[in-house]
Amino acid sequence: MSYLDTTVDVYKKAAETPDVGLCCTTTPVWQLPGLKMPGKMLEMNYGCGSTVNPRDLINDPTMLYVGVGGGMEVLQFSYFNRNKGGVIGLDIVDEMLKACDENLYEAERQNDWFQRDFVDLRKGSALDLPIADESIDIAAQNCLFNIFEKQDLIVALKEMYRVLKPHGRLVLSDPICEQAMPENLRQDERLRALCLSGAIPLQEYLDMITDIGFGTVEIRARRPYRVLAPGHYDTSELIYIESVEVCAIKDPMPADGPCVFTGKTAIYYGGEDSFDDEKGHVLLPNQPMAVCDKTAGALAELGRDDIFISESTWFYDGGGCC
Repeated sequence: MSYLDTTVDVYKKAAETPDVGLCCTTTPVWQLPGLKMPGKMLEMNYGCGSTVNPRDLINDPTMLYVGVGGGMEVLQFSYFNRNKGGVIGLDIVDEMLKACDENLYEAERQNDWFQRDFVDLRKGSALDLPIADESIDIAAQNCLFNIFEKQDLIVALKEMYRVLKPHGRLVLSDPICEQAMPENLRQDERLRALCLSGAIPLQEYLDMITDIGFGTVEIRARRPYRVLAPGHYDTSELIYIESVEVCAIKDPMPADGPCVFTGKTAIYYGGEDSFDDEKGHVLLPNQPMAVCDKTAGALAELGRDDIFISESTWFYDGGGCC
């Protein structure tokens, strides 16, 4: 049995009998006016964060959600696109598609604005998306891609890039781990399926995203997630796992490399009316400007004593230098 077969088996069981402790979501469920969430749907919230950001969801975007789980996030996405088939939900597990379908019909009973046909449920693999090229505005996955081994993760990212329209957004929520994951845990197929031992360092994760071609990347959140403790897992040291929420935008790749926002800010406090780096960035006195890591590095190299550059906050919510 391959690790993907093990994953299907784990989530088949999780579809048939909701497992509240399967994943530990670190963000509260979005509370939106007029949106009621069926109880079973909440029990089947198998993510590690959230991929729903109203800032992404203007103008009725066509959305793709891969790994539907109990349907919570496809329902939330439908709140922003109330058109037939406006949200495509994809899963490889028949039992999960069936459970999601039932939950969506219950959501239709509880929400007078929601119609079941807003969501187009399809069977399919993240490694071979049954979606046309450049047809999606917003693609998302929550705590799925970390299950893949590296070669499959690259394929999944390329597939998401393929189906996105120019300037489309890929929103991801996954565990990360800055420590070296012991090989015995990494090769444990069940731990990988449970979104634990497949976690990789954030920079490696970001490099894989930008190597695919995404020209802009936003780190929207970084939070504590789990620990793998000696005595509970086959490890001699405590392993600390975080969750990260990332938005990768299919912008053209800048000639000097991708713009990756990790929450750095530049503040000019000199005596002039402004500071212009002659690269498109104008800093006004004591007016914070969000800057990507590339711009932060270039400003730091100037060696000026009148520009403050903050450390990464791992929270970026738009605006700034690019």
